[in-house]
Amino acid sequence: MKQAAAVAFTFVALALSIVWPLRVPAPSTSTTSPDVQRGAYLVQAAGCISCHIDEDAAPALSGGRELHSPFGTFVVPNITPDPETGIGGWSVDELVGAIRFGRSPDGHTYFPAFPYRSYRGMTDRDARDIAAWLLDQPPVNRTTAGHALAFPAWLGRLAMPGWNRLADLLTTAPAPPSDPQIARGAYLARDLGHCGECHTPRNWLGIPDSSREFAGAELVEGEASAINADVFEGWSEQDFAFFLFLGLKPDDEYVGGEMEPVIEFNTGPLTEEDRLALAAFFLRGQGQATSN
Repeated sequence: MKQAAAVAFTFVALALSIVWPLRVPAPSTSTTSPDVQRGAYLVQAAGCISCHIDEDAAPALSGGRELHSPFGTFVVPNITPDPETGIGGWSVDELVGAIRFGRSPDGHTYFPAFPYRSYRGMTDRDARDIAAWLLDQPPVNRTTAGHALAFPAWLGRLAMPGWNRLADLLTTAPAPPSDPQIARGAYLARDLGHCGECHTPRNWLGIPDSSREFAGAELVEGEASAINADVFEGWSEQDFAFFLFLGLKPDDEYVGGEMEPVIEFNTGPLTEEDRLALAAFFLRGQGQATSN
């Protein structure tokens, strides 16, 4: 079943890639220098470390972690500025193109195991600051393994522009909330933190179902719970923010599994203001009337 779905997905997306090529916006024309220090905070908010650190305690951002999916196993790459095995030699604009649009410097489109479809909602300034910080880190020479997919990787890469076109057609972008705190939380959850990549269910093509955002999803190695006020009934916004800080629930139990590195490297280092913004969005902001 898994292999049949993967094959069907590949050929549908490949056909769309041929008849409807994906266009990527031109690089930013900003003349403002990126802020590396600001980028350090945004890298944490964007979950880069929790994904690109290996369970085997390899240096942070040098990749190697395996992401299991119905389409096979994706291996997270090295994103240190090593010229041989990482992103050394890339420009800020090239890295921004990868972060926000899934486009590599040589022109191919990445698999959406890299959450660029969430990151495309990121502001250009935030993406540039993240890119500048990543390129300013010490290089680590470490070659990661290749993906182990249910279809040839080269064929899947050819199909990626079509997959993205199809995802555009099947996805409805939510309007921004009118409340400034909830709007900040929505940005952190939907775009920077890309919570929906795990917590929103997907169709058989692997495209998130935007009509069921944060409704919970079955994963290959478990389940990502729903994130909404019904699930967290009885939690205050302070409870939720403290959970994001330490992973401690109101019943004094700690969260486990895939959320552990998210708490440690992503939500834990956030400011209290940003954690409360996330709490406001998830507990009272989903479905809030939007601004005109």
